[in-house]
Amino acid sequence: MTRRPKGARLLNRSLMHTAARLHYLEGASQLEVSRRMQVSTATVSRLLAQARDDGIVRIHVVDLDEADEIGDQLCAALKLRAVRVVESDKVALLASSVGALLSDAELPVGSVVAIGWGRTVQSVIAAGLPRIPDVIVVPAMGGIHETASHFQINEFVRTAAEQMKGDACFLHAPSLASAELRSVLKKDPDTARVLKYWTRVDAAILGIGDFQRANSNRGASFESDDAHRVAGDVVRHYFDENGHEIRWPGQDNLMAISRDQLRRIPLSIGVATGKEKVRAILGAARSGMINALVTDTRVARLMLDHLESNA
Repeated sequence: MTRRPKGARLLNRSLMHTAARLHYLEGASQLEVSRRMQVSTATVSRLLAQARDDGIVRIHVVDLDEADEIGDQLCAALKLRAVRVVESDKVALLASSVGALLSDAELPVGSVVAIGWGRTVQSVIAAGLPRIPDVIVVPAMGGIHETASHFQINEFVRTAAEQMKGDACFLHAPSLASAELRSVLKKDPDTARVLKYWTRVDAAILGIGDFQRANSNRGASFESDDAHRVAGDVVRHYFDENGHEIRWPGQDNLMAISRDQLRRIPLSIGVATGKEKVRAILGAARSGMINALVTDTRVARLMLDHLESNA
């Protein structure tokens, strides 16, 4: 039998690992993997099959009862209203769970739904929300001076209102304004209407930011003793792993729903995936700014392990 040179075998395993990482961990389609690796889709398919055969990829199909059990454990440990754990971080599954929570809430006509920002919220809304006619959809904060699509919060509001068959109410203001600008904006009728809606939000869909990785944290600086404690944020309200508030200069001029207003929302859904967000999700839950969580099994298990190791 002819043996391939050792270098060729190592190269092939490296290609298998790269294809598997892009497809299974980063969620890239086989077509996207082929483009990024500059090989044919047939080659990508072969590499992925070999990766499974060689044990580089181990596929574990999660039992639905197991996912529910993990969710129940997290719900009890964090004292949340609801936790929905899905088998993977595929957007369709996350969106389905968010939609189920909204539908189960049986929001009456005229209810206010607040929308946060971020990649996960953007993806969930793009995947589709349930029809809940005659709700009022508002942004949870002003705009951020970034061009990336996942920062365009008014567009999220428009899309969400269209899907739910509700009415969109936009906030044409920056998330961080000077004291002078904030004073002027509060006198604007359209801005004042959004601020009033924030006092009576019935449901919210919110992203959970990982402080160390987020570009949106530009402009938020902390005292040296506080910076290392920051675990994450919900609409730029920062907290540590235990949910304790960490204030920053300029926070009083933040154009966003307040921490106390978030805590009064009957159904405040935090949506987050990614192992790097474990501390941020725990802090968000403990802060009271979310009372429901949608995540995937990998993150949920890591959260339970973290809680157990720190008990």
